[in-house]
Amino acid sequence: MKDSIRKLNQNEFPKALLEIPQPPKQLYVEGELPDENEYIYLTVVGSRKFSNYGKDACEKLISELAGYNIVIVSGLAHGIDAIAHKAAMKAGLKTVGVPGSGLDRKVLYPSLNRKIADEIVSKGGALLSEFDPMQRATRYTFPQRNRIMAGLAKAILVIEAGDKSGTLITARLATEYNRDLLVVPGSIFSPNAAGSNKLINLGATPVSSGEEILKALGIDVETKQKALDLKDPALSENERKVLEILSIEPLPRDDLIRELKLPISESNTLLSVMEIKGLITESLGEVRMN
Repeated sequence: MKDSIRKLNQNEFPKALLEIPQPPKQLYVEGELPDENEYIYLTVVGSRKFSNYGKDACEKLISELAGYNIVIVSGLAHGIDAIAHKAAMKAGLKTVGVPGSGLDRKVLYPSLNRKIADEIVSKGGALLSEFDPMQRATRYTFPQRNRIMAGLAKAILVIEAGDKSGTLITARLATEYNRDLLVVPGSIFSPNAAGSNKLINLGATPVSSGEEILKALGIDVETKQKALDLKDPALSENERKVLEILSIEPLPRDDLIRELKLPISESNTLLSVMEIKGLITESLGEVRMN
């Protein structure tokens, strides 16, 4: 992997990172950083000790961003970070991992997520770090890398954060860097949501759907729907029928198959092909149009 890691020239640094008070002096990358003129970067952060609610919320929100030019940035850590990277790749979105270590696989932290790192690169995303490739993670490298995660993005989405969560460091940096701070509201009974709810009380924007995130990012939600031409000759008759059904609302797979009135095996093959084509996404038990 060492040979695939390269040091960026100063003129290759993401412009967003040059705007922050303490820009990095060096950056190493593996893979391809999505063009910031074509993509909007969204940093997703949350607790390592996540709840089922946090996991479901993260997967749901990211799945609802499918089809848009959005890059999901996260820290490649255990917990919400890993969930965010996986959800992004499942939704067909590019993702960038910013670990608290160098990028060489011998030191990449945490070691259990090295497979995720390989997948990020293989699917057109990137790993980014200001640390030398062989730099091991220390207690100081994580707060340092948080400013890269906050500075790189247009907005930071907090999925879940306890009252003393390290996630709050990234949230604080977001406000210092004049980035939008989006927060998923949590239960008042959950210690995992104490920090999140406090951020909302301090003025962060609460979000509970992909559409709300898109609007916060300044994306015209209607544009994609208008652009989808159901008369596109590239669509088969059955593909068009699936999209017409899903244009009304997402459906569980079994309900969608009943609506199609096709043999079950044929329906399953059709839906699998459409998912590969990026026309639909299946997440949290529902099939939705991309």
